[in-house]
Amino acid sequence: MSGVGRRVHAMLVVAVLGALAIALPANTASGSTGTGHGKPKPTIVLVHGAWADASSWAPVTARLQRKGYTVLAAPNPLRGLSSDSAYLAAFLQQHTSGPVVLVGHSYGGAVVTNAATADADVKALVYVDAFVPDVGDSVLSLQGGGGDPTALFDFVAYPGAPAGDADLYIKTALFPQLFAGDLPAGTAAQLAASQRPVTLSALSQPSAGAAWKTLPSWYLVGTKDAILPPALQLSMAERAHSHITKVPASHLAMLSKPDAVTDLILTAARATD
Repeated sequence: MSGVGRRVHAMLVVAVLGALAIALPANTASGSTGTGHGKPKPTIVLVHGAWADASSWAPVTARLQRKGYTVLAAPNPLRGLSSDSAYLAAFLQQHTSGPVVLVGHSYGGAVVTNAATADADVKALVYVDAFVPDVGDSVLSLQGGGGDPTALFDFVAYPGAPAGDADLYIKTALFPQLFAGDLPAGTAAQLAASQRPVTLSALSQPSAGAAWKTLPSWYLVGTKDAILPPALQLSMAERAHSHITKVPASHLAMLSKPDAVTDLILTAARATD
């Protein structure tokens, strides 16, 4: 490249970098913009549960973003409680900055309970129709572990599975009434068709942590939940000394009652100021 060419190239690089500096917001990290008190708003990290994915948070995400919050709907591998928790811990440490409000739905509640203490920036926990295990509890043990699992689940072998493990799918015919009883029939059918499986081992693995013992928490009880009994939800919430809100919602309260879920998350976020 000639001297003139090099100078032109350098000028173009400077121009591009300058344009990027103008185009990008001042706060390009995952933290939210500041509050009126001069403190940054917490980043809201939403963790989905089993038989769902991050899109289940879409209505809540939109509402929180309109309030000026940075929202991250984290992926949850649904492979094992310890590995899923380690995955979320790494996500928090590397993909967020500043204070965090960590929100878990269903099995995601067990994951946030184990992952939260790995990042000192997590300031509050929010549980939505969620499992809140103590050390040694598993999702199945909290549920009582009774009944014939083949009546509820389709078992599908996956490559490399440990002996006795399998992917679990809620039977398509049962999914609408158990998981999405207050959603339109068409929506429930679509969710049943697109459900992501969780491994049997993830549901049976004991919890190694209980972040609710050191962090403030909020809990939304779906009083029409047909898969995680409301009485069990309330018992776990009371044990965690959570701030409890009851809503007439199915297991997918974030889809059927997004305003109530958003309001609870906002309450937790404002409590971190």
